[in-house]
Amino acid sequence: MNESFTFYNVSEKQMPFEFVINRLKDFILKDPRSCYVLSIGSDSQVHQNETKFITAIHIHRVGKGAWGCLRNYHIKRPINSVREKISMETALSIEIASYFTSQYLNELLDLLIPFADDGGDLLFEIHLDIGRNGMTKELIQEMTGRIESMGIEAKIKPNSYAAFSYANRYTK
Repeated sequence: MNESFTFYNVSEKQMPFEFVINRLKDFILKDPRSCYVLSIGSDSQVHQNETKFITAIHIHRVGKGAWGCLRNYHIKRPINSVREKISMETALSIEIASYFTSQYLNELLDLLIPFADDGGDLLFEIHLDIGRNGMTKELIQEMTGRIESMGIEAKIKPNSYAAFSYANRYTK
């Protein structure tokens, strides 16, 4: 993975993907008897001369907190087409999700398997900034189909918090 694949959050900067994987493992190891939702989601904002995209990696220890990090991506022109923006957001989320190869997902699951009877579990999802209301409703089938064809569950609003809440907070 190249230099452009660095992530950050409020307390850490310039995290390579392998470092992110280690942070996810550390987070899980603190409470391996919990259910976790690992989600990838992107959001975008059009600025004067560019469109800023933020892709989030977010792990939620259900009912007990979360950890996340972000990746910036800029296109040096304003993108005003809703279809183009949502398509690009979906592509960026798919790109990051593809780095969670079965090896990395298995490493995370291996931490939880001994605790499966006690509640240890991991779900993997891609969150889309689209919903049944507004202009994006016509894109639901196309975008969720792209994700589900990879064998990954797609979530839309109001269940796609990694995109419309976490990533959105940093696109401004």
